[in-house]
Amino acid sequence: MTYSLTPRNEGNLPALSAPPLIRLDAYVAEDGSTVVNGHLLEMGGTRPPNEAILDAIAMFARTLRAPVAATVIDRTVQQVARLRVYPDGSSRTIADEEDLPPGRERTAAEEESFPPLARVERIIEHAQRQELHAAFVLASALREHLTLRRGAEDELSLEARAIEAYLAYQRGDYMLSTVLALTVARIRCRTDLNRAAPEVARATAAWQRLDDEGQVATRGQELLHMWEHLSTGGVLLEPSHQAMAKAVRSRLGRGGRSVPAAPAAAPALTTGQEPVAPEDKPLKPTRRGLSRFTRWPGRSTESS
Repeated sequence: MTYSLTPRNEGNLPALSAPPLIRLDAYVAEDGSTVVNGHLLEMGGTRPPNEAILDAIAMFARTLRAPVAATVIDRTVQQVARLRVYPDGSSRTIADEEDLPPGRERTAAEEESFPPLARVERIIEHAQRQELHAAFVLASALREHLTLRRGAEDELSLEARAIEAYLAYQRGDYMLSTVLALTVARIRCRTDLNRAAPEVARATAAWQRLDDEGQVATRGQELLHMWEHLSTGGVLLEPSHQAMAKAVRSRLGRGGRSVPAAPAAAPALTTGQEPVAPEDKPLKPTRRGLSRFTRWPGRSTESS
């Protein structure tokens, strides 16, 4: 076998008493990095991500001695796939309407088996070891699945996006960091104004590192609206935050672009017609019979 779960131990497996068909999750990043249930798969040679995912999920199915459901977000093809994987290693893809019924009980059971907090702790461990690529991919996987399951405005989804923005900043990807942090700030400004200022500050810190003048102007205008929205709401209290707001206006002014006074209510914060996270690339709907995730009995290469 040319890859393994990291770290690999019995603690990574679901409890044998877990409800049947608990949904596992997998993620394939645009660069092919592959995650299963919050663990980065170490893949050697040219093994395709789909084969590695199927083998890893089949291991869970054999451990449970029962079929396992799985949701795979594959960013290489902008698609989400719904799977059933069986103890004999076989698998099939299903359509959205055939998937497990949604609901809080199902979500709670899945997150009890694979708690998001444990995944965040693993992300932090990678970051502390300066394994920033691994940490970022794990954070992206967590954010994508929480958003798919709970929605972009959910508290856990927001926290995962904030972690992802921070890691993007640490990696020097200031454009992505700005975009991710702006989404968190945008949602906070609309739903919890008292907690919005630190998020706008984080987005501003990333924005200050941008070089593209077009992006500086576009993102800066939104930041300025946010800062003035906070000021109007009476929650712009920290001197450091007031200084950041002035810095945004000053930089936009130096760029030779007019900086209009903020409207009574910033449109991006109040209409509710814009997508919550417009930068999230939409996933293609699931369909049956995706060949790359379909395997006949006996095809698993994962050893028993």
